[in-house]
Amino acid sequence: MRELRAGVWHWQAPHPEWTPQQRWPQNVSSCAIDDGERLLLFDPLAVPDALLTLAGEREPVIVLTAPWHERDARALVQRLGATLFAPPPDAAGDLIDKYGITAEQAGDGSPDLEWLRSRPVTVHWYHGGDRLPVGIEAYAGREHNDLVLWVARVRAIVAGDSLADFGTGLALNDWLRGGVTREQVLERLRPLLGLPVEVVLPAHGAAADRAALERALS
Repeated sequence: MRELRAGVWHWQAPHPEWTPQQRWPQNVSSCAIDDGERLLLFDPLAVPDALLTLAGEREPVIVLTAPWHERDARALVQRLGATLFAPPPDAAGDLIDKYGITAEQAGDGSPDLEWLRSRPVTVHWYHGGDRLPVGIEAYAGREHNDLVLWVARVRAIVAGDSLADFGTGLALNDWLRGGVTREQVLERLRPLLGLPVEVVLPAHGAAADRAALERALS
């Protein structure tokens, strides 16, 4: 775990469901931000003990950049009583559009965050364009539920899969669904360049700086 600046941490851990067939590296990234009142845990996996201890002194909040980034969210909600913010999982129609599958194959939609259906957990669903009450502004990325977050307090971008570093530096993820072009995704994300960004915290890869963001969105 690295503390990039006071109250901002970044770490990586092996994803337990990774296989060699995946297009992304086994180690994935998580980050945390302490605002003095809340400890925000973004796409958390294998949270270091020091942060778990700090969570006991703060109001713990889990923020997912995409529903498929639930990782250790369920266990942390149970352990810490954390508040959960997440984009909504794909509905059946989303899966049909994304993967070209049949309605029968799509069933009732994605199983992401399915555990929320059977547990008395309050989840705050959010979308691109929303301002979360924990000091976060959400921007739409390559998918309606793959979001990029602006945390003005620490001048940080927290990115889901839309911006990632798969070993060659921060870049726009070229894995796009049919009918969505690279230029369309860039148009959604270029407003980020108008923000005073100092650090970029992707869910895949190392932390990056503003220059890396500018190159990724050029």
